[in-house]
Amino acid sequence: MKLGDVSVSHVDIMIKAMIKLDYNIDDILQKFSLNTTSLASPDARVSIPKFMRLGHACIKKSQIPWFGLIMGQVTSLTNLGVAGLLAFSSQNIKHACQQLSKYEALTAFNARGKSSFQIQRGSDPQLHTHKGKGILEFYSISPYNDYNYFVVDSVMSGWYQILQHLSGREGAVEKVCFEFSAPAYEQKYKDYFNCDVLFAQPNNYMVIKKEALTWPCVNHCISTFELLKRQADADLEKVYLGYSFHEKVSHVISPLLNGTTPTLEQVAKQLNMAPWTVRRKLVEEGGSFQQTLNNTRRDLSVSYVCDTQLTLGEIAYLLGFGSPAAFQRAFKRWTGEAPGRFRESARHKPTRPTSKTSSG
Repeated sequence: MKLGDVSVSHVDIMIKAMIKLDYNIDDILQKFSLNTTSLASPDARVSIPKFMRLGHACIKKSQIPWFGLIMGQVTSLTNLGVAGLLAFSSQNIKHACQQLSKYEALTAFNARGKSSFQIQRGSDPQLHTHKGKGILEFYSISPYNDYNYFVVDSVMSGWYQILQHLSGREGAVEKVCFEFSAPAYEQKYKDYFNCDVLFAQPNNYMVIKKEALTWPCVNHCISTFELLKRQADADLEKVYLGYSFHEKVSHVISPLLNGTTPTLEQVAKQLNMAPWTVRRKLVEEGGSFQQTLNNTRRDLSVSYVCDTQLTLGEIAYLLGFGSPAAFQRAFKRWTGEAPGRFRESARHKPTRPTSKTSSG
């Protein structure tokens, strides 16, 4: 299992941000085997690790660590693909946020989690003060380092920009919360977001005012929306139909791994199935829950070791191992090599050429 990938339309946001900063990005694109043909393809995607390295290269070249906030400023609805176009033609802000989260999978896939939107009902003690307000949440791979701060910055600031564009007015967002601690350039967030900005929060999310949820979208068109939704639903169904049951279970397991080992009962609840039904369907495909759990850990561990800068201790925690030593023993059993040696070998392998539909 790979950590995930994003459409090249997200790379386009990077390019626009660098142009805004008066930098040429051609050398960076060439280094990562990206060209005009791949960037113009509606099917081309880049892996999340590659996307993070691209962003890090832009930050190094521009010497602007808040590069993600600049990306948010230049983000347009078209960069978000069909989800963005559905939001553009939606009835109101609430309706638009529902489209942004529901159809995100058509342009971005993260094996560890996905964005979500909900109207806060008051059951969450950490969010009880936001009852009736909208909570738009973004999941990011953690722990945080120089390669992924910008991703969260770009998404949150992009959503903020988009909500203003959709409604044609400011003031929809009450608060923006970041999971990581305040960086040295904290003031840049306060300059960009015209609302409260909090760090070291439980998740990355923004709170949308209750009254703003009903603000009409200035470009609302029901016929265009229904036409786009018809195609989007068909595309989304193809995405999910392409998964075996083993893969569906694996995708549920992945976000539950942080610091713990998920149980069959927890996974079954996420799938809205009885535990015995999950067990039976896995057996029908020639597997078991434990095998699926082990395979998910194995595949994610290889991706983390090869494609990220995370320490072995951090990887062990993310995959629910009791200790780094336990993770290292499991990794050697799976691959025949210690994770440190495996990572070193992977770094010296030649870069694979970009294919038409995937840029790894």
